[in-house]
Amino acid sequence: MQLLQDIKLFVLSKHFVKHAGLVILFYLSTILMTMLYLHISTNHGEKITVPNFAGMNSEKAIALIEDLDLAYEIRDSVYRPDLPQGTVISQNPLPTSYSLLYTKSGRTISLRVSKNSDLTEMPSLIDKQIKFAEGILTNRGLKYIIKYKATSEANGAVLEQLFRGKKINGGVKIPIGSRITLIVGQNDVGEPILTPNLIGLSYSEMLATLRSLGVPFSIYCNDCSSLEDSLSARVIIQSPEYLSDSLTIPKSTPFSITIQKNEGVDIDNQ
Repeated sequence: MQLLQDIKLFVLSKHFVKHAGLVILFYLSTILMTMLYLHISTNHGEKITVPNFAGMNSEKAIALIEDLDLAYEIRDSVYRPDLPQGTVISQNPLPTSYSLLYTKSGRTISLRVSKNSDLTEMPSLIDKQIKFAEGILTNRGLKYIIKYKATSEANGAVLEQLFRGKKINGGVKIPIGSRITLIVGQNDVGEPILTPNLIGLSYSEMLATLRSLGVPFSIYCNDCSSLEDSLSARVIIQSPEYLSDSLTIPKSTPFSITIQKNEGVDIDNQ
């Protein structure tokens, strides 16, 4: 009982009441200051309508964002040749008209804008048949025009490839949508020729033979991963086939040649 009496006297003492009051005052002051800070720092009650920037020029959109006391960032550039350069494609956050949400000053608007140029590798089309070359250029997003040149070389095959009037090698980076000029061999010599036997010939021997005949041709190698592989390869399949020394074909007949790396290939069993 004496212990309870002592506790009661301590709690009712001026010393305890004074310090308890100070603790409560400090606690309430801390809560009040925190609420005031959050109210100021979060712009409580402020509502800024987010405009719809889609389809707007990015410079105009940025000016409007800054007028609203907002920040901006260009999040990404997307290749869109159908749109003017720098057109806003999408934004984050979405416009208030769609999301029904508002923002506050200082917040960041992310923009995704269009660009009209992107790079791709120029393919090597020399000696390729025109239809094959057209397909490759189309797949890479390149445009082309065809000019024919009288020649005794491969009929219907690409002799030169030009970009902006100058020869261009395969592997050079150029903008998607660029226009390539293909110089294609054309001859009207239709006299028959003897079908060559190309099976077993090296890449260089086969190439020299076909070029000397002036016939169109395409070459395929499934296991060649480098130029060195192609140069060391030998012919395993040819079309049209060699059947006899006396069989002739029109000079305009296209040849399809399959080569394989020369790594112990048994040509007789192909």
